[in-house]
Amino acid sequence: MDYAETVVTTAGRARAWDALADVTAYPRWTASMTSVEPLDGPALAVGNRFRIRQPGLPVNIWQVREVREGESYVWEAHAPGVRTVAYHRLESEAGGATRISIGIRQTGPLARLVALLISAKTRRYVRLEAAGLKAAAESRDAPEAGDTATADGR
Repeated sequence: MDYAETVVTTAGRARAWDALADVTAYPRWTASMTSVEPLDGPALAVGNRFRIRQPGLPVNIWQVREVREGESYVWEAHAPGVRTVAYHRLESEAGGATRISIGIRQTGPLARLVALLISAKTRRYVRLEAAGLKAAAESRDAPEAGDTATADGR
């Protein structure tokens, strides 16, 4: 099963990437996640794993499979009978805007059953994440590219 959402932010690609790459901050800007716990360090790096809690879903361990700095990343999670792969992609738009694309693909012998049970929630969560990322990238508190300060000024 496939789920995807695309939004355009007025934020530049560097600012959008800063928000996207800070995966442990996701619960601050999307209601689709209550916690993101790094298991191998907080960096968005190939091989690193993150324990993610989402309302109404089992806890999953997501492992980063691919990172294209400033452009995209892919991570995946496994549950009995289902493999879930999620991508997060940024593309430059005219006038300095950035297109944000987020998608999920579930495969495996139980993927159709899982889709019957949670497809509405999955669609909603993908929309929430895209909208939250847009807002985080556009936030006045978001650091500019290359800024080492965190959003709260530390």
